[in-house]
Amino acid sequence: MFGWKDRRDGQIKKSLPWMPLEDLDQLEEIPEKSHTRPQVIFKHSTSCGISRMVLNLFSDNNAADADQADLYYVDVHRSRTISNEISDIFKVRHQSPQVVIIKNGSVAAHESHGAISEFNLSNYLK
Repeated sequence: MFGWKDRRDGQIKKSLPWMPLEDLDQLEEIPEKSHTRPQVIFKHSTSCGISRMVLNLFSDNNAADADQADLYYVDVHRSRTISNEISDIFKVRHQSPQVVIIKNGSVAAHESHGAISEFNLSNYLK
C-alpha cells in the first residue's frame, strides 16, 4: 500500500507518499501548513474491506509527489483521538473511509465511502 508496488503489466508504479498521522501535534500543524501547500488526510478503518478497497482505488487513481502536498493516513482504530479531533477541528462529520483536503486553513473538499474512488486529487494540488 505504501511506497512502490508491482503492477500486472510488469511496470513499477510509485504509490502516494503517505505519512502516518498519529499525534495531536501533527494535527495542530495542518491548518498552518495548508497555507503553503495542500494537506490531505485519509481516514481508514483497517477492519473494513470496503475501506481497504477505497484506499487502494484512491491510491491507484491519483498521483502526487511529496513536494505537492502532505498526505496523511489515519488508522481510525489505533488513532481514535486523532480521528475525532479531525472532525472537531475541521467541522466534518466522521466517516470511514474519508478523505479531507485542507487548503488555506480550511476544508477545500471532503468525500467518504465510494465517492472517494471518483475523487480527483489533482484538482487540489498547486
